[in-house]
Amino acid sequence: MAIGEAGPGSVRHGSRPKRLEETMRLRLGRECVYVPSCRFGLYVALRHWCPPGGRVLMSPVNDDVIFFVVLAAGLRPVQAPLNPFDASIDVDAVPDEVWSSVSAVLTTNLYGNPDPAPRLRSRCDALGIPLFEDAAHAIGSRVGDRPVGAWGEASVFSLSKHVGAKAGGMLSLADPDLRRAVEETRAGLLTRGRISSELAFAVRPYAEAAVRGLRLRRAAWAAIRLLGLADREEIRMPLRPDELALAAGRAPGLDAHHPWLRVDMHDYRLESGRLRLGRIGRKLGRLDDVLDACRAGTELLLATPWAKPRDTHGTQPLFRVPLFVEDRDAAIAALADRGVVVGYLYDPPLDDYAGARFTDPSPAPEAARWFARHALPVDPLRARTVVEVLERSGARPVDVPGRLSRSGPTPGGLG
Repeated sequence: MAIGEAGPGSVRHGSRPKRLEETMRLRLGRECVYVPSCRFGLYVALRHWCPPGGRVLMSPVNDDVIFFVVLAAGLRPVQAPLNPFDASIDVDAVPDEVWSSVSAVLTTNLYGNPDPAPRLRSRCDALGIPLFEDAAHAIGSRVGDRPVGAWGEASVFSLSKHVGAKAGGMLSLADPDLRRAVEETRAGLLTRGRISSELAFAVRPYAEAAVRGLRLRRAAWAAIRLLGLADREEIRMPLRPDELALAAGRAPGLDAHHPWLRVDMHDYRLESGRLRLGRIGRKLGRLDDVLDACRAGTELLLATPWAKPRDTHGTQPLFRVPLFVEDRDAAIAALADRGVVVGYLYDPPLDDYAGARFTDPSPAPEAARWFARHALPVDPLRARTVVEVLERSGARPVDVPGRLSRSGPTPGGLG
């Protein structure tokens, strides 16, 4: 089904989006449709495949924006048990009654570590439900014999992450015959581009470079907060449960959920203009160099005492590498003193954050809570600086509690 909502926009500028789509199609071997953001692409996919009222199995260690995208699509999030090493969905720990109740599965591929897509694909096939892959962190990651993003009915990518364009996304489709219907859905949801937005996007890199060069990060952030322009004060945005319940009564729809969906990316559904598309294209053309550099940094970080054992996926070009420390706040402060900003924290897990009013809690929440509390996601491009800072600060590794470890008891506790 193709669903249109208020909004006359469509992606224009002719061949520019087509070139971006072709670049991603060659990487994935799948049909690709350009979208202004990953969150927008996920909403399009959920609306296309899932009638309102369905239930979506997902990870509780995920960006809260993605949680609100599921709610905006008129769907009920169902939180899954997780593997404590990488926060991927633990297929065997999901109860049979949960499997039989869900109408779709959404992966996270957190920080670029793949979810077990082959096993999830088999489960979804047996149940006759769609698999969606959130590959925002995972361009270049692989699982089994395919890239992440080539397993589900649909997958979404962010061109703001590894690509570094600070805009744009891609919606990949297993069935190329669905392209026209998906494009129609997209067109009905976009809002018209604005010259002011394009100009702001064009000058943003220069403003950020000036802030970095003058070492004004803290002053700039303080000014943003003083002016009331900060979208969140804590790791999670304010839930505002009573307002959210009213919005849920109007789902599906982006407009009712806009106060939650816009956080950290106000232009998430804005039609992309020429300047934006041009920068995305240039950045995408340099992606392989970035992935090679990430791969080298990832190898260095995975060799440190703060890393946890990996499975057979090998060294991925991760967006962030989760290290595990006893006192994460102290580690974050030590890194900040060297100009290394730690972001992409997802603490507390979504079921603790939102409660049973808005989601089905995980039947086994301990692994997600431990991961959310101790994971320190660091940029592999800053690997050498991170290792130096953690060594000098005396950051202590934290062990996975024995009851959570798959490889047998390990020393240590929940910390």
